[in-house]
Amino acid sequence: MFSSSNPMFGEKMYQDPTLVPSDIIGSHTMTVQGAINKTLMLFGILLATSLIGFMYPHPFLMIGGAIGGLIVVIISVFKKDKSPILAPIYAALEGFFVGGISFMYASMLNGIILQAVTLTFALLFLMLFIYKTGIIKVTSKFRMGVIMATGAIFVVYMLSWVLGMFGINIPFLHEGGTMGILISLGIIAIASMNLLLDFDNFDKGEEHQMPKYMEWFFAMGLIITLVWLYLEILRLLSKFSSRN
Repeated sequence: MFSSSNPMFGEKMYQDPTLVPSDIIGSHTMTVQGAINKTLMLFGILLATSLIGFMYPHPFLMIGGAIGGLIVVIISVFKKDKSPILAPIYAALEGFFVGGISFMYASMLNGIILQAVTLTFALLFLMLFIYKTGIIKVTSKFRMGVIMATGAIFVVYMLSWVLGMFGINIPFLHEGGTMGILISLGIIAIASMNLLLDFDNFDKGEEHQMPKYMEWFFAMGLIITLVWLYLEILRLLSKFSSRN
């Protein structure tokens, strides 16, 4: 459930004729600024419901938000034109999940939430700088590599979840030792690379004159990546704390 949605942003999507009608121009096509505005709106919704989930923690809100958010993302993959409705719903549901998880970590470790939020935004702006300066270029091979790595992480998490129901733990994945920390650092690196794909989606969406509703779709993708990154940073900080 923590994986990024970026695997649905493959190169083939930009050649999908159903997403680039020949008669849409001007205000009917997406822009980078429009996608940024939609991202800010989704983040505002996520923040509002996160605060509710944090102040009134309840398993129903947390688990319901996680499952509901995942279902909404899956629907949006097949119904991209419904993204103006689905994206805000996802942000609201995911906020309840993030708020509940944050409360759990905050109750165990003082100050961890502020540290995680700070590091998340620090990585966001760092990756934006790297993207804008061209230090790392989002080529087809780079995109495919990040998507494959993200998919592999998703499979490992799903396997860990299924095995966990039978009392079986995957070695090092949830442990606080050196290997566990290195694994978390690797996952955070992959999550950060996904941010480059999100930025590139904004640019390519405008370049290919994709429909206006794709602003919501791509904005939701960026929010998903940020949530994933935040959760992984929380996990890493808790591992560091367990060593002290």
